Formats: sequence, structure tokens, C-alpha cells
Amino acid sequence: MKQPDAPLAERLRPKTLNEVIGQRHLLGPGKPLRAAFELGRLHSMILWGPPGVGKTTLARLMAQGFNAQFIPISAVLGGVKDIREAVERAQALRPSGRGTLVFVDEVHRFNKAQQDAFLPHVESGLFTFIGATTENPSFEVNSALLSRATVHVLQSLDEADLRELLHRARTLLAGPPLTSGAEKRLIGYADGDARRFLNAYENLVAVVGTAGGVAEIDEPLLEQSLGEQLRRYDNGGEQFYDTISALHKAVRGSDPDAALYWLVRMLDGGVDPRYAARRIVRMASEDIGLADPRALQIALDAAHTYERLGSPEGELTLAQAVVYLAVAPKSNAIYKAYNAARAFVRQDGTRNVPLHLRNAPTALMKGLGYGRDYRYAHDEPDAFAAGESYWPDAVGPLRFYEPVARGLEIRIGEKLTELRRKNQAAKKPG
Repeated sequence: MKQPDAPLAERLRPKTLNEVIGQRHLLGPGKPLRAAFELGRLHSMILWGPPGVGKTTLARLMAQGFNAQFIPISAVLGGVKDIREAVERAQALRPSGRGTLVFVDEVHRFNKAQQDAFLPHVESGLFTFIGATTENPSFEVNSALLSRATVHVLQSLDEADLRELLHRARTLLAGPPLTSGAEKRLIGYADGDARRFLNAYENLVAVVGTAGGVAEIDEPLLEQSLGEQLRRYDNGGEQFYDTISALHKAVRGSDPDAALYWLVRMLDGGVDPRYAARRIVRMASEDIGLADPRALQIALDAAHTYERLGSPEGELTLAQAVVYLAVAPKSNAIYKAYNAARAFVRQDGTRNVPLHLRNAPTALMKGLGYGRDYRYAHDEPDAFAAGESYWPDAVGPLRFYEPVARGLEIRIGEKLTELRRKNQAAKKPG
């Protein structure tokens, strides 16, 4: 009985370093991983990057290049038992003089005790440790293990990389060519993930092959063939940005139901929820700001909770944040003030800090007048130094921030009006 072919992504997995697509910042001439290969210096490392960019492939190539025993462990499915077995296999091979490379996929899923179990064996040189993670290792990998490994950051594949990958896939599968529009949408759908790209293309060729006589794959055929995978929402199409825009406008327009609809459309269509979380955090500052400062905290809490729970459980926290933002009082005063300040600084250039605002940690600086005549606000009535200037000489006072009459900014506006009145009253005649 004929064995089924391996998935396209596995058949196209690079067999040599020169076959690797992407990661030129690590694999180009003179770059860190290329140099490690050429100089024969295998070292423990953390490969940090999004899915489908070649983390597992690079680990396998390193084991192959250094003739080392390759022991893969999945942190999602594995545990201390797998670590113990890897240690035993490395110890058994050690007398032969051959090294061992232990590769831990999704290393951030291991708890502290599991990560610590690698430390003595990495230090003793029993094996080389390579961890792969999609999360920031600064937060997800123990500092002790992190200090013994070099972090290499892998990047998503760009359009040129994916076109090269498509060329290899077409050659292997003898599939029909794609129109430029269909190719662009397929590349956009992949979002820099080679595995996702190859799986989609393999399914596409399989479906098109059953139709027979297809000379070219255009966008309608692409949508028809990939169906649910490509459906109403894709990262390479105009609708991707339209849907984000609709969510943002629904929140800004204080319509929680419409905002929920567009959020679900995004998630249902396959958007990375972390991307949605980033946009929600942005909305909290751009459209609500100090009218309700809790909005930003709720948005950040939702993003953090999603990181802890993942999908689908964590998506509910994003929905909670979207509804809160939609019903919160609205203000774009911070957004406008920031843009106005940026525009002013850009055209005004650099001005010196006035002497009274400078710090004076040394006697020399005090002698030069640094900090002289500065008024410490906490020593003044109501902790406000009326009439003091915090602007560069010959500038200001300017007004960038103008609170709106909604939410907490009502009170902020009243306070600023009173402080400005005190400043005016404190001005000396002439």
C-alpha cells in the first residue's frame, strides 16, 4: 500500500543552511548563526520569533551541521520525564565523543522548575540547549537559563521570501500559476508564516487538481478553493484594514454592539488576537484618554489576560475591553495635544533647558547656576508654584492640551483653569 506523502512544509524543509529562506540578519555572510556554523562553535540559544519562520528547521540544521544527536521536546506535551530521558540519552552517547542537542519547542510553556532542570546539564556541557518561543523570553524564560543562552530574534518572512517559497512549492507540486492578485492575497493570508503559506498552497493545489483543466488560479478561484481559510477576512486584502477601521469607529461612536460585531468578525476571520489587543490599547488613549483613565488600564489588563489564557478563553477579555471603551466618555484631547506638541517641536528645533530647571548634582554645576531659583512645588501653597515657568527661554506658555467637557476631563479642565488664574495673578507688572 502506497504511503501518503509528507506535508508540503515537511518536504520543503531545508536540508542545508543555504536552502533556508529568510533570516538574512542571522544567516547572511558574517552574521551570528552563519559564523557559528562556519567556525564550528555551537552554543546554547533561544530562538525567538513568530510561528512558521524556521526555528525548528534551524535547530535541526545545527544538529546536522555539528553531527550532534538531535532530541526534540515539546513543552506543550512534555514534562520532567522527557527532560530526564534526554539527559540519559546524552549521557549514554557522551563516551563516543558525539555531542547532543536538546531542542525545546514552545519553551515558555515550561514552568520554572522544568526550565531549571536544564541548567546543570547546560553548564556541564552534557548537551547544547536550544529553546524556541513565540513569546518575549525576557518575561517567559527564567533569568538563570536566559543568562546561559544567546537570544536570536527571528523575523516573519517578507513578500520576497514567500514568493521564493511559492516558486519552490510550484516546482515540487507542478501546480498551475497564480495571477498577481491571487498571489498577493495568498501571501497576505500567510502573514509571514511559511508553514501556514505552504499548507494553504498545498490545499489549494489539491482542490484545483480535482477540477481539472485549470490553467491559472485567479482570486475568485482562490476564494472558492480555500473557503473558510481565506473567507471574509485576510491580512493581505483591503477588507483587513476596513474591518479594523470599522471596529475603531464603532468604539469611537459609542456603539458597544457594533463594536462587538466587528471584533468577532476579526477573530472569526483569523486575526491574531494579540493584534486586536494592541489596537484596543491604542483606542483607549486615542479616543478616551483622561475622560476615563480606567479605560487604558482595562485595555492593558485585557491584553495581559489574553497572553495568560490564549484562545478561546482570553478572547472574552478583549470583548470586555471593547464594550467598556465603547460606553466610556470620549475625548481625543490627549491625541490632539500630543500631535500638536510633536508638530511644534519638529518645526521649532532644539532649545536649551533653562538653568533653573537643570539638576545640579555637583559643586561645579551649582557654581554655574544650575538649579538656582528653582521653586520646589511641594513647599508652595497647595503644592503649586504660581508664576513659575517650565518652558525654554522665549517660549511659552503654549497650550497643547485642552480637556473636553466629558468624564473626568470636566474636573481636569476646572483645575487647569484655576491654576492658570493663579499663574496670571502671580505675574509681576511689566
